[in-house]
Amino acid sequence: MPINSEVSTKINFRDAIAELALLLEDRLTTSKAIRDHHSQDESFHPPSAPDAVAFPNDIEEVSQIVKVCAKHMMPVIPFGTGTALEGGVNAIYGGLCIDMSAMNNIIRVNAQDMDCTVQAGVTRRELNEYLRDTGLFFPVDPGANASIGGMVATRASGTNAVRYGTMREAVLSLTVVTSDGSIVKTSTRARKSAAGYDLTRLFVGSEGTLGVVCEVTLKLHAIPESIAAAVCGFDSLQGAIDCVIETIQMGIPIARIELLDEAAIKTINDHSDLGYAHTPHLFLEFHGTDLSVKEQAATVQELAVELGGNDFQWALKTEERTKLWRARHDFAYAALAQRPGSKILSTDVCVPISRLTECILQTKQDIASTGMNMPIIGHVGDGNFHVALSVFPEDPQEMQLVDDFNKRLINRALQMEGTCTGEHGIGLGKKEYLVQELPQAINLMKLIKTALDPLNIMNPGKVL
Repeated sequence: MPINSEVSTKINFRDAIAELALLLEDRLTTSKAIRDHHSQDESFHPPSAPDAVAFPNDIEEVSQIVKVCAKHMMPVIPFGTGTALEGGVNAIYGGLCIDMSAMNNIIRVNAQDMDCTVQAGVTRRELNEYLRDTGLFFPVDPGANASIGGMVATRASGTNAVRYGTMREAVLSLTVVTSDGSIVKTSTRARKSAAGYDLTRLFVGSEGTLGVVCEVTLKLHAIPESIAAAVCGFDSLQGAIDCVIETIQMGIPIARIELLDEAAIKTINDHSDLGYAHTPHLFLEFHGTDLSVKEQAATVQELAVELGGNDFQWALKTEERTKLWRARHDFAYAALAQRPGSKILSTDVCVPISRLTECILQTKQDIASTGMNMPIIGHVGDGNFHVALSVFPEDPQEMQLVDDFNKRLINRALQMEGTCTGEHGIGLGKKEYLVQELPQAINLMKLIKTALDPLNIMNPGKVL
């Protein structure tokens, strides 16, 4: 009988753990400290520890592990680096956490074809360090040093997505272990294919609910000849957003264009020892030849000045750019530092670019009505922005206020034909909003889930 995700019950998995211990020996643990470490991600959701944690070395072991779990009706929760933000790794029904960190081999790099195949435990930074001497790089950059498997599971994107796309565009093929332990390769290395159903895209963004991603073939890109980053302050939030919209609508191939409102700028100033004026800012980066970068920058600078922007402050050296983007990527930790002991609740609605100004300005007014400090940041080049909330989950009054605000924000985005999640995924936190966003598609999603995971052992209780 399938695990009932509607009833919060936990089964005794003693026999399954004993069988797994014979298979994995010291690479299976029931240590409380390790189980607690795998009980949550970076989000505010209460931790839920698995009954055991496995550390497989290869795809064949993952297959054997899942077969044991299926035999004993034991939930399977894949774990990458634990940096996600929607409770996707919390073992709410207990079960087995499969930590993929030991599967961190870069299997091959095909420099001529500009692709590579890696195991799921390889992290984004490890891959780019390995690629450095090839003249290629992997551009999807969610900020955290996430594992490639985790990035596939959440359909991650980040600051480079406006030019290079998200994991949906980056993945050529997957090798996954399905709920019965079968090993399935979803596609080939071909850049396009019309061969059957697009199983690769089915698993990208499935959050571990359809199978365990074990190997990933990725598109790579040439390292640009020239890279230049800049910071631009604006007199108004509307001016900054309108500059983004006009940049995109003009077809300028900007690599990164990030918005930080005045509250966000103050937050990163305090945390990263920066000295920007407390006004809305854009953080920008241009990629290309020397000439094309100069042309792109000159055009965007002209747009910015017309919309109340200041002269660009340039970050041209590698260490200067690294400091700039590290400050942006560390924003969540900067927000938490302002309220010690708090947890992060980061919204991530995304709307069509033409509705971006309207959505953000209405959200800004809504924030003012709450009386709370809620900075706005975002990958606004593709219509995606975050309201970063550092909250105390044990404070029911604060959580009610924040929940009401979040509902209003998501409703606002959906009314503008947007989405409740641009990149963080559904996990535990956004299941009700998925139903609201795609009411006609939910039953079809459930049919797919039932067909691929009839026992409901693959990360049960998430997404649906």
